Amino acid sequence: MSNPSKTFTQQLKLQNTFAGLGDDFYQKKSPDPVTDPYLIHFNPSVSQLIDLNISSESESEFTSIFSGNHPLPQAFPLAMVYSGHQFGVYNPRLGDGRGLLLSEAHATDGSVWDIYLKGCGPTRFARGFDGRATLRSSIREYLAGEAMHSLGIPSTRAIALIGIRDLIFRDRPELAAVLVRFSDSHIRFGSFEQPHYSNHPEKIPKLLDYAIQRHFPDINDSADKYRLFFREVVQRTAVLIAHWQTVGFVHGVMNTDNMLITGATFDYGPFGFLDRFNPGFTANSSDTSGRYAWSKQPQIGHWNLGKLGETLVSICGASALEAELNEYQPIYNQTFRALMGKKLGLDLLDEEFSNLVGRLFQILSENPADFTNFFRGLSNFPEGYCDSLYNYFPDKKVLDDWLSLYRRLLDREDQDNDLRARKMNRANPKFILRNHLLEHAISKAMKESDHSEIDRLFAFAQSPFDELPECLAKDNFDSQFYYADTPQKFIDWRLSCSA
Repeated sequence: MSNPSKTFTQQLKLQNTFAGLGDDFYQKKSPDPVTDPYLIHFNPSVSQLIDLNISSESESEFTSIFSGNHPLPQAFPLAMVYSGHQFGVYNPRLGDGRGLLLSEAHATDGSVWDIYLKGCGPTRFARGFDGRATLRSSIREYLAGEAMHSLGIPSTRAIALIGIRDLIFRDRPELAAVLVRFSDSHIRFGSFEQPHYSNHPEKIPKLLDYAIQRHFPDINDSADKYRLFFREVVQRTAVLIAHWQTVGFVHGVMNTDNMLITGATFDYGPFGFLDRFNPGFTANSSDTSGRYAWSKQPQIGHWNLGKLGETLVSICGASALEAELNEYQPIYNQTFRALMGKKLGLDLLDEEFSNLVGRLFQILSENPADFTNFFRGLSNFPEGYCDSLYNYFPDKKVLDDWLSLYRRLLDREDQDNDLRARKMNRANPKFILRNHLLEHAISKAMKESDHSEIDRLFAFAQSPFDELPECLAKDNFDSQFYYADTPQKFIDWRLSCSA
């Protein structure tokens, strides 16, 4: 093999500023080598952001480096220390057990991005586990990050998905993979909880200073920068969860160690999207109490921020932090209302609008309507009279009554119907990453070593609002399979955290 430092990696501008915090905050650790890694999928839309381009000649070098078999020049791989509240209970024994922050890369626009290897072997935080990630969970995260980003929702993404030949054992022998995650940060709420609960409060200002300088430089010179830091995190979290709610995304594991300070969706485990509108749906089979159900996510976001705020009390004071936290609900409400206005094609967001939304959620919860396809079909009203939507309502009068209210609100705004429909179709996706589609792609990859469905789902994930992804327009396949309502046996399907 030629020296990778002389080929594509010389394009990268790398450093690891997190290492400057000292080893109280991480364990320095190199990835463990793997057997015969192979590239399953490469994401040029992400790699181009950091000027990382590979060719057929450099693909093997890329795969060797980012699977962990060969060191990346200038990198300083480390496992980050953190703890967190899991299902409401504090767990001090966390940290990066199977992943490493490899480096930070500078983008052409001046932004800085973390490159992180997930599934690259055990660290001292592995708690007896093997440090690997299953192929199935890695496929899910790879596609989910791209889908959420394309929906306009802040999210981690991935540069590549790399398969490895080594078998790993969960309930049964499984194929493994390494995910090359790409994120604006890996600093979690739990990164602050670890020094707080381990009685090392002196470490918190050091981490705060780093986080502010790296992620919120505009407040760095303020005398009140720590309070402003919390304000930023509160605002971003409220906006993020409002976006989740309006597309029907259910995270599944909203522990504090899975919440980033930058307000990006992080750690795709047993996630899902609402099929029918079931507010109590939780995507996690372990969540027997429904703590992380769709309807509870705004409340849990507030609760998690409260736990982050507790770590800052000695620095900012409880009253100042409480004042910032009290802004969460108004910001969430305002964002949710604005997003729902776009979904319904309405600009006047007054009390009548709120009543319309409330009544809509009520009738959706009482009838077998597909959440995504209902909103997409609504753009046809009144020209197409939404004929297909009546199939969701055994009692047609229920929908008729709501459409009458909706028509009245549309009429008072006097919008051009064609323009409104186009705007609504940019707010209501035609494609959503449903679990049965993921299972189809995972099955083909695991049983047949066929990655074509991953390629196809990736194309759909990047074009959720289009009638059909342009790159698939000439392919001969049943596109309706990817847009149809979820099959009955997969509705409200829940997954375990096994990964």
